Amino acid sequence: MQFKMKDDYANKAIPLGIILLLLEVSFFNSGVIFSLLVAMTMIYVGRKRKGSTTGKVFFWCGIFFFAMSILSMMTFKFLLLAIVIHFIIEYYQSRKEPKTIQPIIEKVAPEEIVIEKKPFFDNSILGERKTPDHVFEWNDINIQSGIGDTNIDLSYTVLPKGETVIFIRNFIGNVQVLIPYDIEVSVHHSSIVGKASVFQYEGPKRFNQSVQYETAGYQKAEQKVKIFTSFLVGDLEVKRV
Repeated sequence: MQFKMKDDYANKAIPLGIILLLLEVSFFNSGVIFSLLVAMTMIYVGRKRKGSTTGKVFFWCGIFFFAMSILSMMTFKFLLLAIVIHFIIEYYQSRKEPKTIQPIIEKVAPEEIVIEKKPFFDNSILGERKTPDHVFEWNDINIQSGIGDTNIDLSYTVLPKGETVIFIRNFIGNVQVLIPYDIEVSVHHSSIVGKASVFQYEGPKRFNQSVQYETAGYQKAEQKVKIFTSFLVGDLEVKRV
């Protein structure tokens, strides 16, 4: 931010300096260019020989002559006068119409409490994954695995109101999801090689397939399950229990 501000000032100062120099040469003092060139030459020579005493003398003399040339410019004096007049006008206007500064109060959001929950399955490269054969508390599933089958039985749990999500990405292996009869289902399945069987509909084995199924009452159901699966090789089976 500091460098950007310096660049902005430089971009404004350079054109202004050129305009002042042109006005000075055109209307007041044409010899100012010679004085500035001599001063800038002395500054340049002084910087080149800054290690020696002569270089330092040339440099500081150049700075002095350059400053004197600028201060003697009539246009520079007019610019200073305009700046002074501007600040005087601003001062009197502020006295007549004082600016009201209102504090900005930022609302600090309360610290949120985040609870970490243990998922049913961890991501794994090899092995079979299966929900417990006893009553368990439900938690949405989002896993990815390498090689192995996955079996999810929802008959041993109580699903919450609303939409329950099962998201499975698999390299090689089959997935079976058992759904209670009173739960509506939506299935989004894609695979390179395999088939998808949803309730009474059993699709054929396909290559590079992407299919979507949904029960008739899914949109209006209070309890429903949305299943996303993505395989390289494997079959999906969704059954009622």
